[in-house]
Amino acid sequence: MKAIAVKPRNPNSVHLAELAKPKLSDVPNGRGVLVKVLKVGVDATDREINEGLYGNPPPGYDFLVMGHESFGIVEEVGPNVRHVKPGDYVTCTVRRPGGSIFDRIGHSDMTSEETYYERGINLLHGYMTEHYVDDAEFVIRVPAALKHLGVLAEPMSVAEKAVQQVYEAQRRLQVWEPKVAYVLGSGQIGLLSTLILRLRGVEVYTIARGAKPNLKSEIAEAYGAKYVNGSLADIAKQTGAPDLIVEATGNSAIAFEAMTVLGRNGAIVWTSITGGQRKTEVPTDKINLEWVLGNKLLLGSVNANFRHFEAGISDMAQGEIFYPGVTQKILTTPVNGLDNYREMMRQLVEAKEALKVYVNVAEG
Repeated sequence: MKAIAVKPRNPNSVHLAELAKPKLSDVPNGRGVLVKVLKVGVDATDREINEGLYGNPPPGYDFLVMGHESFGIVEEVGPNVRHVKPGDYVTCTVRRPGGSIFDRIGHSDMTSEETYYERGINLLHGYMTEHYVDDAEFVIRVPAALKHLGVLAEPMSVAEKAVQQVYEAQRRLQVWEPKVAYVLGSGQIGLLSTLILRLRGVEVYTIARGAKPNLKSEIAEAYGAKYVNGSLADIAKQTGAPDLIVEATGNSAIAFEAMTVLGRNGAIVWTSITGGQRKTEVPTDKINLEWVLGNKLLLGSVNANFRHFEAGISDMAQGEIFYPGVTQKILTTPVNGLDNYREMMRQLVEAKEALKVYVNVAEG
């Protein structure tokens, strides 16, 4: 079967590869799920892997099948699979367990091991192919009524985890009810974080570089947020210091700048992966003083486990009720067929207005 692959650490190596079709027996104990791939999303991670910045192939291969954002339909299940059946729409998690205690209790997204296993990213083939088989533990059912949004389940899980982790960490305060939140960045993670926080009743300011009107401002404001641009210091003078900041810009300088405007007892969650060598000047004395006296919190959040996928799918369903048709606007840029891998990469790299690039692999 066809697959879009790269040779990790070799810049611009994206190509069409061949794989044997997987079998249920590839997963032991009758827990296999065979999925026909319908759509696969791509994002900055895929772009950076193709640029040779990181990623490793599975043992025995000199290439890595791309794609960690999957949506498909179940074709066959093993005898010990109960929660999905043939004909169900599904998505699949990205991280796979290592050997740490966190991996063993179903929290592989919180692994303490330096070596990690992620489909389409590191040491495991991804979903940019015609079929895959995985253990039922990592397969999440998507309601048929949400099939038009199914390819967003993985980025939604990342946003969901980030918000959940902040609320979980802020239980340290006994009572924490954030009133004002900044979401920094208006890409897919930023917009989906905006949705999640609006569903929680938080006043959200989605802060981005582009001046409105534009598609991103249209989506953010349709969720009931305020889309603004400008310096964080100036915005904070108008809104008051935020209780919560979700950083999703991919810009480390902005991530650190956010520390200068957070309110007392507030929390920042970083979701950006920045693999460059950028350096910036930071007012360390001011930050240190205000963070100690203000009991402020900074945490990082990466990846997600099946619980975050389930919560994200639930929030997408609520989003369709409260803000019908809005989330679908994120899906701006379809590419038809695995053979069009060059167009997929071109859109991902060059199309500055593309909010979400995804590949239509098959009908279903």
